[in-house]
Amino acid sequence: MSEAKNDLKHIAVLAFPFATHAAPLFSLIRRLSTMAPQAKFSFFSTKESNSKIFSNQGRMESIKPYNVNDGLPEDYMISFANPHEPVEYFLKAVPGNFKQAMEVAVQVIGREITCIISDAFFWFGADIARELHVPWVPLWTAGPRPLLLHLETDLVRQKMGGDGVPEDRTMDFLPGFSEIRAADIPKELLYEDEKPGIPAILYKMGKMLPRAAAGVLSSWEKLDPDVVNQLQSRLHNFLEVGPLVLTSPDPVMSDPQCCLEWLDKQKRGSVLYVCFGSMIMPPPHELAELAEALEECDSPFLWSFRDNPEAKLPEGFLERTKEKGKVVSWTPQLKVLQHNATGVFLTHAGWNSISESIVGCVPMICRPFFGDQALNTRTVEAIWKIGVGIEGGTITKDGVTKAIKLILSTEEGEKMRKNVEHLQHLALDAVSNGSSSKNFEALLVVVTK
Repeated sequence: MSEAKNDLKHIAVLAFPFATHAAPLFSLIRRLSTMAPQAKFSFFSTKESNSKIFSNQGRMESIKPYNVNDGLPEDYMISFANPHEPVEYFLKAVPGNFKQAMEVAVQVIGREITCIISDAFFWFGADIARELHVPWVPLWTAGPRPLLLHLETDLVRQKMGGDGVPEDRTMDFLPGFSEIRAADIPKELLYEDEKPGIPAILYKMGKMLPRAAAGVLSSWEKLDPDVVNQLQSRLHNFLEVGPLVLTSPDPVMSDPQCCLEWLDKQKRGSVLYVCFGSMIMPPPHELAELAEALEECDSPFLWSFRDNPEAKLPEGFLERTKEKGKVVSWTPQLKVLQHNATGVFLTHAGWNSISESIVGCVPMICRPFFGDQALNTRTVEAIWKIGVGIEGGTITKDGVTKAIKLILSTEEGEKMRKNVEHLQHLALDAVSNGSSSKNFEALLVVVTK
């Protein structure tokens, strides 16, 4: 592809510094920077977030991190009773903290801002871009279905809102949503009483997104065509450029606990991989039920456990299962899911995990916790038919055991594997001179024009 004109371009990148939001945004920027090498990208996030994102990256000439004020009081100590409190403090500091840091970047680089790329959560990106007379390009880091619901929040409330709505009422008023029920969507979508924090952000975002010069999503068009058609009709220049795990420069994936070496010794398609993301820990009674199921089932397992397993898991579990199981603090997840020994993925149904599971061609067992995870679970189970939700919605020994046997040992499980293989091929085609490749070229023009 011929290099786009990008001399004197200075792109401000506004990251949401919580959960896994900053990582896909950084992946997108890394790819853009390789295609526009003369452009400068100023990456704005909190000090803690930037230290994670930029560690082990080496020197990058065109991407420079800038720390923004996290809004926390001096000597603040995180409260486990309210883990969302840092988010609330941060949201009180925006957009002033970003504007202040952007002024510093302009002075350091000596170039005015020519484009703003932000996490879609930052509705105020539209206002800053208008003040600077530059394009605003938001990245939605989740899937297309929740994005459409946030754009149609008023309609959803009109059709589904109010007390006493049956949880099994379906959303057949939106194309592609006839299998989605009231129980599958975030409750804040159904009620007009605005709650502070993320619910208020998402509502404002839905109102602001039509003002974007381009809306970007880490998905691919043929994954959910009915929903994509709706989004394209509502948003100017709607561009699916994913999955980003296939389109961005390969990240350095260390494997300090030798997970891949352990997988090499397992039978093809036999391993249950367990990971609930970087933010979630199931409650103690669910951990105990899961441990009991893993101990008694025949399948070997690899568990990415982001806490102290000796303290959190049943006494003696690690010793009793050491011959067939491996519990580690971190895994190179994409590589694990792409390994031919991995047969099923027990996940919280976050969008990054779902995308990587499809890329790895692995059916899923989903235990959602909050946000879009219940909607993702229903989509996995009822729309794409590439996995199941745990029976009853919470982890039980019987529920996990039944789901493992269904996927690994039945004809229905084999059908799920064929379905996920089909979606994997669609993803590979999209990034190989398909829709995602063409959409990325269109994005590059918007960013560097």
